[in-house]
Amino acid sequence: MLVANRGEIALRIFRACREEGLSTAAVVAPDDLGSLHARSADSVVEIASYLDLREHVRAAREAGADAVHPGYGFLAESAELAEAVLAAGLVWIGPPPSALRAGGDKLAAKETARAAGVPVLPSGAPDEIGLPLLVKAAAGGGGRGMRVVRSAAELGDAVEAARREAAAAFGDDTVFFERYLERPRHVEIQLLADRHGAVVALGERDCSVQRRHQKVLEESPSPAVGPALRKSMSEAAVAFARAIGYESAGTAEFVVDGGEFYFLELNARIQVEHPVTELVAGVDLVRAQLRIARGETLVTDARLRGHAVEVRLYAEDPRTFLPQAGRIDRLVLPTSVRVDAGVAEGDEIGTAYDPMIAKLIAYGDSRDEALDRLAGALRETEVAGVVTNLPFLRWLADHPVVRAGEATTAFLTEHPPLSRIPRAAPPWNAPWRLNLPSPPPAPPPSDDAAPTSAQEQSSLTAPMPGTVIKVLVRAGDRVAARRPLVVLEAMKMETPLVSPYDAVVRAVHVTEGERVAGGTLLVELEE
Repeated sequence: MLVANRGEIALRIFRACREEGLSTAAVVAPDDLGSLHARSADSVVEIASYLDLREHVRAAREAGADAVHPGYGFLAESAELAEAVLAAGLVWIGPPPSALRAGGDKLAAKETARAAGVPVLPSGAPDEIGLPLLVKAAAGGGGRGMRVVRSAAELGDAVEAARREAAAAFGDDTVFFERYLERPRHVEIQLLADRHGAVVALGERDCSVQRRHQKVLEESPSPAVGPALRKSMSEAAVAFARAIGYESAGTAEFVVDGGEFYFLELNARIQVEHPVTELVAGVDLVRAQLRIARGETLVTDARLRGHAVEVRLYAEDPRTFLPQAGRIDRLVLPTSVRVDAGVAEGDEIGTAYDPMIAKLIAYGDSRDEALDRLAGALRETEVAGVVTNLPFLRWLADHPVVRAGEATTAFLTEHPPLSRIPRAAPPWNAPWRLNLPSPPPAPPPSDDAAPTSAQEQSSLTAPMPGTVIKVLVRAGDRVAARRPLVVLEAMKMETPLVSPYDAVVRAVHVTEGERVAGGTLLVELEE
């Protein structure tokens, strides 16, 4: 088995292959030599890029592989890679190319869903949808290539940024516009489908706690979904999978707003958060993919039991979520819960790839037990040498809103990371307070990364290593507070760096395309 991917997911697939008696081959890019996934495979082939499908096929032939598993991210949902693998006489561990195309074109997928009776959010031209709206990459996922727009003035920059980010992450800069809901729950249904027409749903995952449109905490089952809603969403997910002739593992993503749900997309691959379903359903999803690819009939009498919750340990600032780089000098991961790690002590976290270190997944007979075990596991965890989100995860696991199962996608707007947690809930609630109307919704967190120092700050520095994608000002320009000055790209995510106050640009010290280290002086300002 050649795994056309890297990091944690490659290691996860290697583990399933060993359990199935299969030897493994890893691919490794020139800037990723010595990584843990390369050290862990039975054989290794160097490739020019993880985004070059021809290189993966060449590597599979060179390694003498019989099959290729794409993991998630990169080319995992590429119909072209699937076709190239099949044309080379190899087994493709994933959906057929036709299903990848039908599910991968998110606009066409929405029409297919609508025709199958699955509710969808309105999409179309901005003036048809209205504001707020979401600019969304038609290819890929993982929060890349997405921008929220709340005013017409923001639209042009949002489209440009989403296209750049989508092109960098997926090799496709196509975007579309969709109505944006401020405070929904993000709930997804895990699917398995074989070549003989059987499609089963394995319950739901709640992935509402997110930063920068990327998931941070996932759990199964969802505290917001009861039996009736679960049945309706599962039936909708199965209907869509059947409509596109789906095979293998996949995830139908929905937003839930009150008692209503809307189909977003089908992720035609294994998901980062698949372990919570594995623990609750008692099914190894990667091994199920392998058996489906062998042509076996899908047999599962899985019954959902207990509760599982997962968090992602990242090399990123725990308040701003800006990615961090550096060497992991010390790494102690817990033994009390399942851990899917992608790096080891002594490894380097660079700027070219996702900064995830490990996933911690806790299981319990009840939701409270699972969260208690997760909190305990986070207390056992130690990381030194690189800044991580570990303090944020510890804060999150103990937060009363999370504990109550009430977090929506706006959770981190209403409760900024590491903000003070109230010791007790207020002695009143909204209906009791004279039935006053609820306050208007606040927008979710901005992607802007403004310096936090006071107005005497006279310079803007790079908060992390990266590449300067855009320089938006020149010396002598007068800029307003929070106006973007420079756009920095790191780990295929763009971060606009903004003016902390009304100022005049004294000097610009970088050019577009330049790679910079963390702390590099970018722009000087004066009042």
